[in-house]
Amino acid sequence: MDDLRYLDLNGDRISYWDSGDADRPETLLLIHGMSGSAAAWRHVAPLLAQRYRVIAPDLLGHGHSDKPRGDYSLGASAVWLRDFLDAVGVARVTVVGQSLGGGIAMQFAHQHRERCDRVVLIGSGGVGPELNWLLRVLSTPGAEYVLPAVTPKPVLDAGNVVRDWLTAAGVRSPRAAQLWNTYAKLSDAGTRHAFLGTLRSAADARTTGAVSALNRPQSSAQMPVLLVWGEQDRVMPVTQGHAAHEALTNSRLEVLAGVGHSPHAEAPDQVVDLIGDFLATTERRSVMLTRC
Repeated sequence: MDDLRYLDLNGDRISYWDSGDADRPETLLLIHGMSGSAAAWRHVAPLLAQRYRVIAPDLLGHGHSDKPRGDYSLGASAVWLRDFLDAVGVARVTVVGQSLGGGIAMQFAHQHRERCDRVVLIGSGGVGPELNWLLRVLSTPGAEYVLPAVTPKPVLDAGNVVRDWLTAAGVRSPRAAQLWNTYAKLSDAGTRHAFLGTLRSAADARTTGAVSALNRPQSSAQMPVLLVWGEQDRVMPVTQGHAAHEALTNSRLEVLAGVGHSPHAEAPDQVVDLIGDFLATTERRSVMLTRC
């Protein structure tokens, strides 16, 4: 996914990956997690693009997109996605969100239901009250002063050398690679600001109910939802997936054995097959509403 495109959106330069085939019957909008980028989808996006139009932006404050000081709340991110879709000329999508990108996906589906046909949540945040202890710590005041101290350049340089050596030796661990990429990107001040802003917004939502599949099940009653979870997810426990499945009457839960927090990287073929089957066996919300 090196072939990025760029556009100007509300005064900011935004990078995104787009398979570009507007004639495909479905358009998927892929939303990465915090401190991630469109590259997080590199294992699944090209496969999905064989059948659908696939758009994966670097969210504002992430990847190659601009990193302004500003509002990185879930609500602001949902509005930003609406504006982004307007800019690329897409009216309706199936939105796919991973980790706390899933929280943004749900907020988008709630605020802009007229733009969303289905929802796919992969190890998603925003579906229950539990939050990994490390994320709870990072959401507290003062974390912005701690993160630069724990991501010093010598450590990053040494880690990158080890990563490159292991890659050359044929040693690959998608789970470890995802963790390292997240850690390394926090060395950038703009990325840290976006990371903490999104994280604190998500942490606040746990108590305010601003976005939660459990608090607002009826808002998605006519929207098909696919929940994909790794059985060994230590960041967003699989118990959250089971709770969301019980709360959402039009949902389907798939738990992948031996997989952690990043099914799209750890088991990409399974995830692509699950999404394909989900799209083939459910009706788009826009079609369902025309029959009502």
